[in-house]
Amino acid sequence: MKLALLLTAALSTLALTACDREPVVVNTPPATVVVPGPAGPAGETGATGAQGSTGSTGSTGTTGDTGSAGAQGETGEKGRTGGDTSVIVVPAPPATTN
Repeated sequence: MKLALLLTAALSTLALTACDREPVVVNTPPATVVVPGPAGPAGETGATGAQGSTGSTGSTGTTGDTGSAGAQGETGEKGRTGGDTSVIVVPAPPATTN
């Protein structure tokens, strides 16, 4: 069976490649090259366009809410009075020059 299948494949390949097909020849005319001529006179200047309209002003934003008051701090203790303490300030010694 393997030999018959191999022989059939070889013969069909040979039969398909043995056909001599003639290539299709298409005659195309040569390409036409267009060369531009000299430039003509300039045309008239166009009319000025109309001025565009100005956009409208945007609306004003709303005012923000007022902030809340801060918490009340604790009251400090009453300070002590001075008493009998004396403070003596010693004057600085005079500067010496050499």
